[in-house]
Amino acid sequence: MNEQFPKPLDAASHAQLLDRLAEVAVRVGLGLKEGQEVVVTAPLDAVPLVRRITEHAYKAGASLVTTFFSDEEATLMRYRHGRSDGFDTAAAWLYEGMAAAFRNGAARLAVVGEDPSLLAKEDPEKVARANRARSKAYMPALGLIAGFDINWTIVSAATPAWAKAVFPDDPEEVAVAKLWNAIFSASRVDTPDPIAAWDKHNAGLQARTRMLNEKNYAALHFRGPGTDLRVGLADGHEWNGGSARAKNGVVCNANIPTEEVFTTPHKDRVDGYVTSTKPLSYNGTLIQDIAVTFEGGRIVESKARTGEAVLNKVLDTDEGARRLGEVALVPFSSPISRSGLLFFNTLFDENASSHIALGQAYSKCIRDGGGMSEEELASRGANKSLIHIDWMIGSDKVDVDGITQDGTPEPLMRGGEWVSR
Repeated sequence: MNEQFPKPLDAASHAQLLDRLAEVAVRVGLGLKEGQEVVVTAPLDAVPLVRRITEHAYKAGASLVTTFFSDEEATLMRYRHGRSDGFDTAAAWLYEGMAAAFRNGAARLAVVGEDPSLLAKEDPEKVARANRARSKAYMPALGLIAGFDINWTIVSAATPAWAKAVFPDDPEEVAVAKLWNAIFSASRVDTPDPIAAWDKHNAGLQARTRMLNEKNYAALHFRGPGTDLRVGLADGHEWNGGSARAKNGVVCNANIPTEEVFTTPHKDRVDGYVTSTKPLSYNGTLIQDIAVTFEGGRIVESKARTGEAVLNKVLDTDEGARRLGEVALVPFSSPISRSGLLFFNTLFDENASSHIALGQAYSKCIRDGGGMSEEELASRGANKSLIHIDWMIGSDKVDVDGITQDGTPEPLMRGGEWVSR
């Protein structure tokens, strides 16, 4: 493992970087507008970061910050002692309230730091039922997020269980310190001026999206070990990356960190086979060595070395769960990839590798998609589903071609790196 992050910091330095991360979350991630409410979700272990985020949000003019904390121990109690029929239940009232807040102008900030293996020993059927119930209940709020109606962002906090998954050979205290340093570095808050660093990084990503939008490829072709996949792109697709303007007029960065440029595939034009290059941590289950085959846009065969039962339950969530809602390109030389770390967290691992996402498409990746009905989006090829799950398919052994509208292949990536243009 090639860890390029600094040694654990002293308490003062850690506090300073934690404060910088909170400031980046509010100013770069949310781009918070004065007078906005903020809805925050976070694990209990993230309290120190959430307090700093709350402070910076109020300094930036937030009218109200409301935080909902989750507790993994309480989650496990449900699986071990809860009624069987309770797994088809979700807190719809909570998600309806969130959707109401977003419709009234609130911003959304998620702090993540889950234990990657929290539910690994629990009944896959119960896990699938609980996930399906939550997905259905969350749809009113998720639709506003996925449709980019509001400014939103996701940042991470180092938690003991997550840190031990990334650094299993270290004592818990050391593992947590190392993970915090990795988060600070990947989030660009260990630079002299993090805001300026993000401005420069966003400019680079947006230059790449301009090139891809000018090319207007009909499809992408991925080739590598266990992979020969042609991903047709939606009609009128549009590439995005870095900061973007939400429909409410606020410019935000949805992911901190981010290294990707991404767009919408055509739900009916994906063919071939593909193998994952990194594990997928999904709601407490680690799914490793995913291998699937697509025909006419739909997954017709699937397997995985671990977590296969959960994967198959996910694929059966609804019709759209077997189709793609996103394709993203990330160079293998990204800072997160260079760290040599496997984070077991999609927010980070997806930014170390090109990836695809099962499920819901982003309307903002269709030209003028924000004003389209579901039927109009579907006619362009945009997928609809209760889920949106990214998993990694890129590496230094994977090549990517852009297929022009007349069918000519053009090299885009070789050995996981961009071909100069």
